[in-house]
Amino acid sequence: MQLGAFSISLAVKDIKASKEFYEKLGFEEFGGHLEQNWLIMKNGDYIIGLFQGMFDKNILTFNPGWNQDAEKLESFTDVRELQKNLKESGIEFDTEADESTEGPASFVIVDPDGNPILVDQHV
Repeated sequence: MQLGAFSISLAVKDIKASKEFYEKLGFEEFGGHLEQNWLIMKNGDYIIGLFQGMFDKNILTFNPGWNQDAEKLESFTDVRELQKNLKESGIEFDTEADESTEGPASFVIVDPDGNPILVDQHV
């Protein structure tokens, strides 16, 4: 099962302080909008999202259809197919992708320790 590009989305208290901290670790701005309180930062193949005031917990994030440079893949497993396979495996969902649509969609599952996992397809 290919889940796509991986990143961790961090719920931060002070996005400017977090940005400065991760820059010291070698991360550079890759996307987002500081004035909207969210940034995507990258160090090689490693991606973190910084989100102030948008959610309560850190989230593991997968993006079907993207590589680690947020470039569209020619071939990938659609988020709705991933959802169907996970349902067949007995995974329970917090939110589900609308299976009657095509294109961008997402779902959220939670691991046994309460960690949210967002599978968010942008293409």
